[in-house]
Amino acid sequence: MTLALLGFGMVAAFTVLIMTQRITPLVALIIVPLAVGLLAGHGTDLGPMMISGLKDLAPTAVMLLFAILFFGIMTDAGLFDPLVAAIVRLAKSDPLRITLGTAALGTLISLDGDGSTTYLIACSAMLPLYQRLGMNRLYLVCLLMLCSGVMNLTPWGGPTGRAAAALHLDMASLFLPLIPAMVAGLGLIVGMAIVFGRAERRRLGEVSLDDTRPTSDIIQLRVGPASRTRRNGVNIVLVSALMAGLILPAFGITTLPLTILMMLALALGLMVNFPRLEDQRQMIASHAGNAVSVAALIFAAGIFTGILKGTGMIEAMSQAVLATLPPGLAPHMSLVVAILSLPGTFFLSNDAFYFGMLPVLAEAGAHHGLAPAAMARAALMGQPFHLLSPLVPSTWLLVSLAGVDMGRHQRFTAGWAVLLCTVMILAALAFGAFPL
Repeated sequence: MTLALLGFGMVAAFTVLIMTQRITPLVALIIVPLAVGLLAGHGTDLGPMMISGLKDLAPTAVMLLFAILFFGIMTDAGLFDPLVAAIVRLAKSDPLRITLGTAALGTLISLDGDGSTTYLIACSAMLPLYQRLGMNRLYLVCLLMLCSGVMNLTPWGGPTGRAAAALHLDMASLFLPLIPAMVAGLGLIVGMAIVFGRAERRRLGEVSLDDTRPTSDIIQLRVGPASRTRRNGVNIVLVSALMAGLILPAFGITTLPLTILMMLALALGLMVNFPRLEDQRQMIASHAGNAVSVAALIFAAGIFTGILKGTGMIEAMSQAVLATLPPGLAPHMSLVVAILSLPGTFFLSNDAFYFGMLPVLAEAGAHHGLAPAAMARAALMGQPFHLLSPLVPSTWLLVSLAGVDMGRHQRFTAGWAVLLCTVMILAALAFGAFPL
């Protein structure tokens, strides 16, 4: 009981400190478990626990570091520019085409795992169309946010990286069973775009665009070394090969580990797009801040999870959780976690939920034969709803760019987000991502 209380106290202290912004998550992940470990009577034996945690998470941290650099450089190299231009041209003055274009653009640009980049590019391309036709901008922010919520489940997305780090899981094996749920979620978003587009067709009637500016004037052009590269054919082949290397193991075809694939992709992407040494340095430097901060966070999580596991706190905490659960719910822990992930990630940050709560819930599920990977997948189901939280900075960027009130956005999108999470949970259950 003492270990359980210390463990829950560690999670509570970590959560309160980062939610009140007293210290950063990076600092909290290192200092809080170290202090609690000392309180539990441990000394120099904490060192091996922390080293063990670091070793377990090193591949995940390296993969995320190189993935963020790679997709950031691909975006700067103009990989998505022809797509943006084509969607804007095809949308013309038809509200239905515009909403479908919004969903398509949001989905494809979200491939880089960075919501802020998605919102900046998509809003710069689509917002002028919404404004000139007088369309409801709530449709724009709703579709873009939900697309980002689904695509954040990619291996280089923040939530999946945190879940893998918290439970020391292989990234590829964690992600691949999530694909059917993601496809189902994106299918629902396309349906939503059709509903929104038809509603605007009825409301606006026949509308024509008086502004006939070329697409290149709508889309903000890049400057610097990125403006000199237009090797999109090679970049598309490179990204396609990377995706194939990620997915082929699901069909029994052995490829290189995802960490190595990301490192190779970055090296080839830099050589192809920026052959000049100075340009390569400039492009790496422009994305280094985000990449290093994420990798450092994952390494710090190794300290947290290493001490949580090594001291025996996680086992004691899981026993306490099981003791409080109604007997009928305990065997269905994965579904409980999937449902809990909606309010859990809304009221808590991703760091607090995945590093603080998920290890305890996963250990409790293990007592009923539930694999840690299944529990991690269940915990990711609430991500579309999570983005509605006022704790998510990129959501404030989105509503600011679109000129939409945050409260109106939350009221309008909440029901759609819950529906999307429900569809993804049902698809995940149907395809065995986690058991009922």
